Amino acid sequence: MRCPHCGNYDDKVIESRTLANGEAIRRRRECNGCGYRFTSYERIEDKQFMVIKRDGRREPFDRKKIERGVERALEKRPVSQMNIESLVNEIEDSAAIMGRGSHEIDASVIGNLVLEKLSALDKVAYIRFASVYRHFNDLDEFVQEIQKMGGGT
Repeated sequence: MRCPHCGNYDDKVIESRTLANGEAIRRRRECNGCGYRFTSYERIEDKQFMVIKRDGRREPFDRKKIERGVERALEKRPVSQMNIESLVNEIEDSAAIMGRGSHEIDASVIGNLVLEKLSALDKVAYIRFASVYRHFNDLDEFVQEIQKMGGGT
């Protein structure tokens, strides 16, 4: 594996962990050239999983999109990167199981999975994600969502 810091191809594996119920392996590596430590992932590549968007378009499932949305919602919150990774793995696993037969899943189902997981992890992140996902237009919609969570005024 090429070192992202110096470009050297000589590295050693320091630690390996199984993730996503055995569907992925996370490896911590150290470059033998410069000593930089980095992480690599191995995943089973399966048939392309498609997401059905609100307008009916279909696009390939993109784990990175979920990661970006979750990371934005959790920005400056006291949640470790390991917890974020675990949450994204759980969402990906659940989505794959729900769409296993047809290799398709509605984007709304994925959005609701994200909301469910964020609600259990961090209420502020849940509200941040919900405000974008549900397109809140004014303060009243924001307040209604908070009241649904049991944190009403």
